[in-house]
Amino acid sequence: MKKRLNNLFFIIGIVTVVIMCCSFDVSFQQLWYDIRKAGYWLIAILALWFVLYIMNTISWRIIIKGNDNISIGFCNLLKLTITGFALNSVTPIGLLGGEGYKIMMVSKYINIPKATSSVILFSMMHIFSHFWFWLTAIVTYIILAFLGYTPINTIITSLLIFASIFCFGGIYLFIKGYKYGMTVRFFRFISRIPGLKTWGKRFYEKNYDNLTKIDRQISELHSQDKRSFYSSFFLEYIGRLMQSFEIFFMLILFGINNNTEYGYVVIFLYSFIILAFTSLFANILGFMPMQVGGREGGFVMSVVQLGLNAEIGIFIGIICRIRELFWIIIGLILMKINKNT
Repeated sequence: MKKRLNNLFFIIGIVTVVIMCCSFDVSFQQLWYDIRKAGYWLIAILALWFVLYIMNTISWRIIIKGNDNISIGFCNLLKLTITGFALNSVTPIGLLGGEGYKIMMVSKYINIPKATSSVILFSMMHIFSHFWFWLTAIVTYIILAFLGYTPINTIITSLLIFASIFCFGGIYLFIKGYKYGMTVRFFRFISRIPGLKTWGKRFYEKNYDNLTKIDRQISELHSQDKRSFYSSFFLEYIGRLMQSFEIFFMLILFGINNNTEYGYVVIFLYSFIILAFTSLFANILGFMPMQVGGREGGFVMSVVQLGLNAEIGIFIGIICRIRELFWIIIGLILMKINKNT
């Protein structure tokens, strides 16, 4: 059964990558020009993401060891992390692909409730860190606006207020979820949705005991093992900040730092804001594989909003798409390498 599901995930990934490559609205000449323009910076960006995946893996490993002292090989977890993110990128509604695959593979080493809770906890931590990342970006934008580095007007102020309410609301819900668990509530909610009502109610009643165990393990990490909780959160949050270097490299490539009004610190903060706004916009469109169009549009809008050339936003979007395709392919290849290790 697991072999069939593994093959199904692999086929879905390959088909989606092919579709995305065929529908990539950029000529080969433009693509090759941008790759050549990126040069060694593209290698630096790919290497940066390998470091980020290692940090994600350490974060997940901390959560697993927080649930139990059972040890799983780090390299194995790293492979599952890369593949999990690859499947999330190519699967509609994101988390349905990669998280299910990781649960299936980790359950070879620990029981299903513990495997499920560790994957859910890691996903929660990944999303939870995003809310704090976005909130930090809002504060950063306001500070830069007071210093005269970013524009501010009524529309931007309204958007910042809306985004702040959204982030505080998300943080509140996740804190509640960490305190009491959320799987029981989630499937109870699913059982009330028309079309899913019958399946959801049957699944909820059949697996109530396991769902309760998962919720208990989620709350235990937050209430009893705070060191693991905050260590995992720290790694995830720092990883989001480090991701800003991807855009920082490209702004430097365009010679933005040559302008006397910019310094490297301000350029990095611009990169941070661009990434935060774009990731928020792209996650709203998370039902689309690889957030097609949403991410590129977010890059262009955020770059223009900061007073930079729209060409920079287009270039950033293309390079980020190339990087993502590269790691998606690596993730799919890892599915077929040493599957039994």
